[in-house]
Amino acid sequence: MAKIVFRTGAHSGQEVTVLESGITLGRGTRATVMIADRLVSGEHLTIKRQDGRWWAYDMNSSNGSRVNGDDFKAVALTGGEKIEIGETALDFLADGEAAMPFQSAPRQPPSERMAPAGAGAARSTVVVKSAKPAPLADPTSDDLALIREIHDAHRRMKAQLSRVIVGQEQVIDEVLMAVISRGHALLVGVPGLAKTLLISTISHVLDLSFKRVQFTPDLMPSDITGTDVLEEDHTTGKRVFRFVRGPLFANMVLADEINRTPPKTQAALLEAMQEHRVTVGNETYPLPAPFFVLATQNPIEQEGTYALPEAQLDRFMFNIVVDYPSPDEESQIIRQVTGHQDTHLEALLDAQQLLRLQQVVKRIPVADHVIEFARDLARATRPKQPEAPDFVREMVSWGAGPRAGIYLVTGAKARAVLEGRYHATTADVAAVALPVLRHRVITTFNAEAAGVTSDQIVQKLIALLRPSESLNV
Repeated sequence: MAKIVFRTGAHSGQEVTVLESGITLGRGTRATVMIADRLVSGEHLTIKRQDGRWWAYDMNSSNGSRVNGDDFKAVALTGGEKIEIGETALDFLADGEAAMPFQSAPRQPPSERMAPAGAGAARSTVVVKSAKPAPLADPTSDDLALIREIHDAHRRMKAQLSRVIVGQEQVIDEVLMAVISRGHALLVGVPGLAKTLLISTISHVLDLSFKRVQFTPDLMPSDITGTDVLEEDHTTGKRVFRFVRGPLFANMVLADEINRTPPKTQAALLEAMQEHRVTVGNETYPLPAPFFVLATQNPIEQEGTYALPEAQLDRFMFNIVVDYPSPDEESQIIRQVTGHQDTHLEALLDAQQLLRLQQVVKRIPVADHVIEFARDLARATRPKQPEAPDFVREMVSWGAGPRAGIYLVTGAKARAVLEGRYHATTADVAAVALPVLRHRVITTFNAEAAGVTSDQIVQKLIALLRPSESLNV
């Protein structure tokens, strides 16, 4: 075992034992040690023992982590290092090492300090035990100011997008909710509804790196993750392997017609979507932050396609239906596309602002009755649960898992932020219920024969659990 000694901040003078399995430092309730520091993220840093050595991993924190004054994502620790997160400084003491005043430990060469293969790369978790964790901080003025700023940016963003995308306001809102929640989205609609244009335009307005992958039956996993290539060093004459990154190494990845590629390539997305990293051979490479997969799917032409497995569908936070435009909107589309119009777009947010916003979404408070409503809604979709109504037992073969409840609450928080509120309500949960649940509620053959869809089942459940809620879809 090792330990950390807090030198500055709210925990100054406190010592915490670090078990080999690791500990997490952060401001949120999920951290092993909660730190009362407004500049520390919810889950900021992880320290754990791996391959016989101690390692520290920054967990994609909004303000970064430093060891001996240098920023890092993953670094080996030998003992005596000064670690800084936010406004808190601490010493890392290796096994049996006594506490000493701050000192700069010799740094290892970069090649010696790289994270080992499969180490979880830059987004693992830091570990620390505290007998009296600091309480979760109240909403800060910075958070409230950022929410007001995002609410205003949301309004301006929709005005910018309307120069290119006509209508589809609900689709745009649902995509933005997924983005600020660190979630992935599946857009389902017939060809010609500007799904690809919508995603690329949003990436431009958010000033994020964007890559588009056209999924085809001959697409291989290495085509999207990247591969090792053999190169000759002209100075030494030696041949070495160099990793060439694939299109997954971007902030926003468009997986166009994702159901047209075989399951082997679809499965290559699973690690990227869940862990925000890819593994090629024996090496694991972290993906840039923020990272989102926005996939499109054509619902009418199924010949030569491969249905997405439920495990991958469950990775998508939202299943967003892109429908036909109204008559007025279609007239405007025709007029806009066939005429000349300036479509210059202004970038309103960047990657760092988006990462800060994601942390704010995590800190949005949620009342117990809102969580209970999300829980009851998810559990009511499971036909074998005692709380499932009769029509669910008859028309649903498989219901939503626990990830549905998590996304219902997370989506409700994101919706509240976009509307400029620092609290989520049951109305927010009901508003995001369709995109969260429609791909997690699997209907029976009898329901399909009767023309009953998962959307109708979810709407009926909302009316049953919250009769006063009117849901516009």
